[in-house]
Amino acid sequence: MAATLKLSELISSLSYALDITEGQPEGHCIRSCWIGMHIGQCIGLPPQRLWDLYYAILLKDLGCSSNAARICELYQTDDRSFKQDFKQVGAGLPQLLGFVFKNTGTHSEGWARRAASVLKVLRHGRMMADELINTRCHRGADIARQLRFNENVARGIQSLDEHWDGSGRPLGLRGDAIPLNSRIALLAQVIDVFHITHGRQAALEQALRRAGGWFDPELVAAFRRVGARPDFWRQLEADDIDQAVLKLEPAQYAVPLDEDYLDEIAEGFGQVVDSKSPFTAGHSQRVGHYADQIAAELELGQERRRWLKRGALLHDVGKLGVSNTILDKPGKLEADEWEAVKRHAAYTEAILGRIEHFAELAWVAGAHHERPDGGGYPRGLSGDAIALETRIITAADIFDAINAERPYHPATPAPQTLDIMRRHLGSAIDPACFAALEQVLRQEGALS
Repeated sequence: MAATLKLSELISSLSYALDITEGQPEGHCIRSCWIGMHIGQCIGLPPQRLWDLYYAILLKDLGCSSNAARICELYQTDDRSFKQDFKQVGAGLPQLLGFVFKNTGTHSEGWARRAASVLKVLRHGRMMADELINTRCHRGADIARQLRFNENVARGIQSLDEHWDGSGRPLGLRGDAIPLNSRIALLAQVIDVFHITHGRQAALEQALRRAGGWFDPELVAAFRRVGARPDFWRQLEADDIDQAVLKLEPAQYAVPLDEDYLDEIAEGFGQVVDSKSPFTAGHSQRVGHYADQIAAELELGQERRRWLKRGALLHDVGKLGVSNTILDKPGKLEADEWEAVKRHAAYTEAILGRIEHFAELAWVAGAHHERPDGGGYPRGLSGDAIALETRIITAADIFDAINAERPYHPATPAPQTLDIMRRHLGSAIDPACFAALEQVLRQEGALS
């Protein structure tokens, strides 16, 4: 598979997961890449620099899930709508105040508690924002390095929120001290947000208004030249923008995508998923491990096991589209909240399904909440209609969900976890996969 799958195809497809974490319309990173690459070409960047820019923009939101839980805690609000609105806020005091009043305390009970939340933000907002952006930027850069991207890409991600006039974060860099990739990525991001929400003229006006403040004036001038071409906008607004962006990667700097690299990318995006909530730290990694070991017990071939482990690592990528106010809720979920959680399985299938070579993997991973008795979701499959590989992921997922601490229950020792799972054999859990899991746990010393 690796020989025929391009890095650009894989990363651009997975960037849709980052869009939903940020509460952005589908394809935000892709469109930002189109905008930023044209600015880069306009200022005469050579192919290697354009390659670095290409991936810095596609992966600019790589650390976005790491502050989601903290946003909910600090601002008492929905993290995805908070992030969506934040990308439209300028530096003016009226805009900042409007954002605070709109997005703070929306999940507080009663006006008194909401007022207290707003007051807290007004008093400590700068410090709170510093913490959130620091977490996001440094985490994103670290994951980029783990994914083998060079320092130009990693630093481009780390400095995304720096401003030309020194008013940005996380380091308060000014002017040319800000990596060029960061300067272009921030400009491209804002252009896309305002183009999608308010149209071409609004995008241009925002770029001009913030020139010399947020943005490098020379880059804004380059965007004006780019934006004067009707074909630029037509392709940006076209349904095949993703294919157009794939063609922008400088082909001479393409990186070989071998099987080991595919594994590392799956692990890296698994970390993005697990960063969404403190209660899911390490979950994807553990599910990947248990799924692989169950598959070994069931005598699946080495190549199929490797393929399956990638699906297990990515099985919850759709949870990036679920608010932390729901994921981290300690009590019982309301009906609409439960429906939001259930949508994550379909999100997983849709995100992975964008990768042509992952079509089967998308189906297998997206079905991990289906049940043998037909009572699962998203399709209500039953019996043999559920692939063996899906049943393996399901057993591993259920074990870790019970065994690890969650907001609605403490950590459960392995023997008790298996006792709970036994009650659902044949209905929610495949008996053969359960037996294999039990053997794995015994071999690893988790059972006496």
